Amino acid sequence: MPPPDPDAPRSLADPAALAARCAMRDAAHVAPLRAMAARIAAEARALVPDPDPLDGGVGARLLLLLETPGPAIVRTGFVSRDNPTGTAANLFRFLAEAEIGRGDTLIWNAIPWVIHAEGALNRAPRKAEVRAAAPWLAPLLGLLPKLVVVVLAGRVAGAAQDAIARLRPDLPVVAVPHPSPTYVCTAPAVPARIRAGLAGAAVILRTRGGARSGRGQPD
Repeated sequence: MPPPDPDAPRSLADPAALAARCAMRDAAHVAPLRAMAARIAAEARALVPDPDPLDGGVGARLLLLLETPGPAIVRTGFVSRDNPTGTAANLFRFLAEAEIGRGDTLIWNAIPWVIHAEGALNRAPRKAEVRAAAPWLAPLLGLLPKLVVVVLAGRVAGAAQDAIARLRPDLPVVAVPHPSPTYVCTAPAVPARIRAGLAGAAVILRTRGGARSGRGQPD
């Protein structure tokens, strides 16, 4: 039986889908990002999930920066809209509504490593963790020469706005609330702000060279 359609939320909950994704993790378009993740993991002495090989990798035109991998990331080992979590399911839905193609996106985290002890609940990042992660932003942007827009999701990711302005003053930056159910369910204004921000990012993608609707392995 083939794995479930990846164009459905939480698809990586299925072992066959996860195995199929793992078989793609050495693809050329994500190899430089995986190598950087390995360097970060060695320095931080913590798990750093890989980029989703169905996304754009180093060919991404939109960088969507979240805050930090949640404890559930150990189930899959990927930063992915297909993870079996509420945050990923919300992100899947919002990106689909904005018609932002997988091949155009890279999903990453401002603090790329897992900050939680094994079995612990999610928690907010500490200031020291934010400072420790900051030097990795420049190498990340250096691997993404096709970027035309950055979306910062949540307070911790939003703090990177000034650094991005210094490193890549050509890049428009869009700030949106974090897509975690904790925030999305607090008030109707929260999902509305996420939708508006991603719609604006989609316009930038279309007006700066056209958007790709496909997935993975960019040209």
